[in-house]
Amino acid sequence: MKESFSFQKIPISTYRIQFNYLFGFVDAAEVVPYLRELGITDVYASPYFKARRGSVHGYDIIDPNMLNPEVGTEEEYHVLTKRMKNYGMG
Repeated sequence: MKESFSFQKIPISTYRIQFNYLFGFVDAAEVVPYLRELGITDVYASPYFKARRGSVHGYDIIDPNMLNPEVGTEEEYHVLTKRMKNYGMG
């Protein structure tokens, strides 16, 4: 039996995005080119599931099966992830 291995890319330089009602998926998508220009290879983020209204940190999740509407829509999330992929970012 032949084994198959999958290698994951190791981040070289990371940046944390703090999602909240003041900075959502659309805002993050707009800064992707700038982050890449700075040498950022990967981003990680605060929770973006549905949280208590007005949450500034996202850790007070009230529905882990739904995106936080104050942060953005599913379509906006996909635009962000596609843009990151287009810039070679994880």
